[in-house]
Amino acid sequence: MRVVVGRIGKAHGIRGEVTVEVRTDEPEVRFAPGSSLFVADTDRVMHVYSMRPHGGGLLVGFDGVEDRSGAERLRGIVLEVDRPEGASPIDDDEYYDSDLIGCVVRDIAGSELGEVHEVVHLPAQDLLAIRAVSGREWLLPLVREFVTDIDVKTRVITAQPPDGLIDIDERR
Repeated sequence: MRVVVGRIGKAHGIRGEVTVEVRTDEPEVRFAPGSSLFVADTDRVMHVYSMRPHGGGLLVGFDGVEDRSGAERLRGIVLEVDRPEGASPIDDDEYYDSDLIGCVVRDIAGSELGEVHEVVHLPAQDLLAIRAVSGREWLLPLVREFVTDIDVKTRVITAQPPDGLIDIDERR
């Protein structure tokens, strides 16, 4: 199974490096020199030859990209890696996006609030994008205060959304 680990941003300098918006908690492993990454939705493989921290992300050099023009053509590419079936992140409190997407969200009383259809990564925190039973979409901060339990085996997330975040009539 493939999982997204980053998205290529703008070119940096004249030697073919690009900025990468990191979408993994293991960037030192995923973007280590010598590692291979897939271009999302293709069989194209890109090989990392250099990586270093830069701001809130990384500067990465890929084999075959030797100048700014080549780097600029990579902008917007989503990068993926193969994840072995059943693999899980290093820390117990971390989850792969693919493990969360499709999970049913229930409140602490057991009422269904909706289903996770996307994980939104922001600099301050991650958000669960949830499609309610009514069809309305809403965002739930992925913090312990609001998300009390995640059971990836049963595909159920238990949440206690703050007052006013979701309408009472949408809790069924």
